[in-house]
Amino acid sequence: MSTASSSNSSAGAEEAARKPGSSNEESSHLLEAAENGAKYGSRQADQENLLGNMVHASTENKSRKLPQYVAALAAAGGAFAAGTVLGWTSPAQTEIVVDGEGYDFPVSGTQFSWVGSSMNLGAAFVCIPIGFLISMIGRKLTMLMLVLPFLVGWAMLIWAPSVGFLYASRFILGLAGGAFCVTAPMYTGEIAQKDIRGTLGSFFQLMITMGILFVYAVGAGVNVFWLSVICGIIPIVFGVIFFFMPESPTYLVAKGRSESAVKSIQWLRGKEYDYAPELEELHETDREIRENKVNVLAALNRPVTRKALAISLGLMFFQQLCGINAVIFYSSKIFLDANTGIGSQWATIMIGIMQVVATFVSTLVVDKLGRRILLLASGSVMALSTTAIGVYFFLQDQDSTKVENLGWLPVASLCIFILMFSIGYGPVPWLMMGELFATDIKGFAGSLAGTTNWLLAFVVTKTFDDLNKGLGNGGTFWLFAGLTVLGVFFVFFAVPETKGKSLNEIQQELAGNSTTTATTQAVNGAEK
Repeated sequence: MSTASSSNSSAGAEEAARKPGSSNEESSHLLEAAENGAKYGSRQADQENLLGNMVHASTENKSRKLPQYVAALAAAGGAFAAGTVLGWTSPAQTEIVVDGEGYDFPVSGTQFSWVGSSMNLGAAFVCIPIGFLISMIGRKLTMLMLVLPFLVGWAMLIWAPSVGFLYASRFILGLAGGAFCVTAPMYTGEIAQKDIRGTLGSFFQLMITMGILFVYAVGAGVNVFWLSVICGIIPIVFGVIFFFMPESPTYLVAKGRSESAVKSIQWLRGKEYDYAPELEELHETDREIRENKVNVLAALNRPVTRKALAISLGLMFFQQLCGINAVIFYSSKIFLDANTGIGSQWATIMIGIMQVVATFVSTLVVDKLGRRILLLASGSVMALSTTAIGVYFFLQDQDSTKVENLGWLPVASLCIFILMFSIGYGPVPWLMMGELFATDIKGFAGSLAGTTNWLLAFVVTKTFDDLNKGLGNGGTFWLFAGLTVLGVFFVFFAVPETKGKSLNEIQQELAGNSTTTATTQAVNGAEK
């Protein structure tokens, strides 16, 4: 669920910095670009973008990349832990609700829907507060502290004496998982060099899907108790590994800890790396940020910000209302109801594999094909898939003999749905969230979008069973299909293409000024 935006203007500065004696010219160009964008509220945004995304000008300066991969993967371990929380309900529901095992007390289908959706409430609750915490105590310490709610949540889930404890445990696990959705992508973006930031940023979404697959696979071989115990060990492993990772140099500079920032940069880039230009760039940008602070309310009131917020919230709305969380949380039940002849556990494992593979493919093509084409293709195919699933369940409700030879249809449709979601509607809304907003408002706006996403996930997972009872299985999936079609129209008419554009160019386009984009690109080309 992480993003990594690219900047053409920054790329020109980076190329210039590789030439001897060009550092003053580079600084002049960057500050001039920021000055020109001030009208659209992006002067501070461009400068904070430099600080937050660390546009490193000396990539040929004997910089090592392996430590950056290690640190990014270590941070993504929290995403893996969050993925296990997301996927737990699928194998657990069959044993707890259908078989009546797992706990010493009964759990009804309605109660289990609250168990599943409580996680979403916890994640929604924490998104905005965690944004303030990471600015106060740092990215690394925040993520290490999140190990505690993970452990408390899993312990309560393992030894729950009542349904109420299940609700509380899932809420606490949601707090930890939702917090990682904010902290881990930010940490990765700040430690990575520009030329590998996209790859490292993709680790987060990929590890979430791997965590879901892990739970599906382990849940096929062990009962709920041992599944929960194994999931509870994962945050401990993450904490031990991540303890040895460095703090973000961006945060350390912002707190005036230059010596610690130097050590962090050298850990990430290697001892032979000349850290002076990068450190000076961070200090210069930090000074500019402090001199040009913008009130959050004033930033939100900019027309460009309002438009970006409408687009981002719209993408989050259609991401959740396509029915993805219903598919993930209740995939075992879907395959059980479908009478496919394929074991529900193996079917969900197959879905998990598809999700991991498709997410990996998305990281390879998103910067080549563009965001809009992935969203349009993803939404169109997902709508067809959920329509087909709806047809199957509708016929099954009318006369089960009509679908005796159609057992392949829901399996194929769900697999295609997962593939297309993971390529488009899964990662791209989070990616564009980091691209659409000026950086002076990105933290707050990102938290707002994250909160909206998790609240919508709560609504979908909580009402899925009720929708099935009211509309039938077929009608529920047709509802998801109709909403997905609306999402396709929304993308076609409202969502801009952000591939290969700098933050300033995106802000100009959102403001309705397309001429500046061409001018900026021409300037960048002249510098190379």
